[in-house]
Amino acid sequence: MTRQPWRVAVVGGGIAGLAAAVRLRDRAPAGTEITVYEQSGALGGKLRTGELAGQPVEFGAESFLMRDPTGAESAAVALARRLGLAERIVHPTVGQAALVVDGGLRPIPGGTLVGVPGDLDRVAAVARPAADADTDGGRPLVGPDADVSVGALVRSRFGDEVVDRLVDPMLGGVYAGRADDLSLVTTMPALARTARVEHTLVGAVRAAQAAAPRAPGAPVFGTLVGGLSTLVEAAVTASGATVRRDAAVRELTATGTGWRLTVGPTRDPELVDVDAVVLAVPARPAARLLADAAPAVAAGVGALDYASVALVTMALPQPRLPELSGFLVPSTEGLLIKAATFFTTKWGHLRRPDGLAVVRASVGRYGEEAQLQRPDEDLAATVHRELSAVLGTALPALVDGHVQRWGGALPQYAPGHADRLAAARTALRAAYPTVALAGAGYDGVGIPVCVRSGETAAEEIITALGGSAR
Repeated sequence: MTRQPWRVAVVGGGIAGLAAAVRLRDRAPAGTEITVYEQSGALGGKLRTGELAGQPVEFGAESFLMRDPTGAESAAVALARRLGLAERIVHPTVGQAALVVDGGLRPIPGGTLVGVPGDLDRVAAVARPAADADTDGGRPLVGPDADVSVGALVRSRFGDEVVDRLVDPMLGGVYAGRADDLSLVTTMPALARTARVEHTLVGAVRAAQAAAPRAPGAPVFGTLVGGLSTLVEAAVTASGATVRRDAAVRELTATGTGWRLTVGPTRDPELVDVDAVVLAVPARPAARLLADAAPAVAAGVGALDYASVALVTMALPQPRLPELSGFLVPSTEGLLIKAATFFTTKWGHLRRPDGLAVVRASVGRYGEEAQLQRPDEDLAATVHRELSAVLGTALPALVDGHVQRWGGALPQYAPGHADRLAAARTALRAAYPTVALAGAGYDGVGIPVCVRSGETAAEEIITALGGSAR
């Protein structure tokens, strides 16, 4: 009897789901039927390249890390290479960023690990570390199986100013959350590993930095000429998947041989039978889909909370901007803006001969979602006013603008997230090995992490269905 080709559903058309689809195409047996279900009309998730003032502009993720924590090529770079896009990778031409401190800009000091200093003298111009708090107590900072918030650890060793003026804005720029709420293990895994060995925080930071050395002058970040949506488009093509846009998967039911998906509106649902499913959706939608088959897993996964943000992008005619890539804003400054990027300064390939500058500000911190209820025009006007104040010069009126709202976009990993996720995945694999979770809600934010998460989920499905034929 001839075996029928595998049928695999990828629920979620963000970069994690698309990376899973590419890996399935590369490693699963020939003839495998891959279908990507995306409830919106757009693929790519938080990768979305739009147009402003006649040129491509990122309305979502802006760049990716070039290296992974071991120093090897990141999963995003490897995927770009697999998709024939390696020659499109470009790097920032201006790397220095600043912090807003007491209403003015000060350069972000070097030698830190996401704001946590390995040399206290280097951060003195921005924050005053607590005197003599980081002492050797004769034991590791963190227990072998423990997790703490980043803020709790750093405050206990370096004091409040280092957290409030350095660590909090650095983490806030990535997660829109607070250092006091975010898991050390999930958001700063390299530091968590060394904190389980080292007796001082300075020692732990230096050990983490030494474990992943970077060649002098080697670029940290990259993006793609033409925008990150080119990565999305190329992944769709390479996967050979059938793509279903505007196709919400509402139910997931275990059958004797696989899974039945209920797709589309309640009044006219479509039932689709598949052998395996990659759930590449945020934690709460995944929990809803797993609620019937695996209620305990759903409860563990669905506990994750998210922050919402808005990105306000403005095209300004010949503004007076500093030679910086952008700046971060501590919450103690009382501004709506939490970060700003000077796109046409940071990225040389975006600079325009007419002097038109593109500036993007990020608005919204976890717990302050009410601020995002303002109309687009109000958000843009506030951002324009605050940017002018920080820069100390009145910015010209914008010639074009765009407000992109990302509701529930950024996971808030509370301490213990990694253990909760590991327990959920272990239970899911034991009961239903043909379902795998992928995406930022599980493994961390950033394009490389999401790509790796999708690829790992695909490998788990391949193994569960009987292994690769390639």
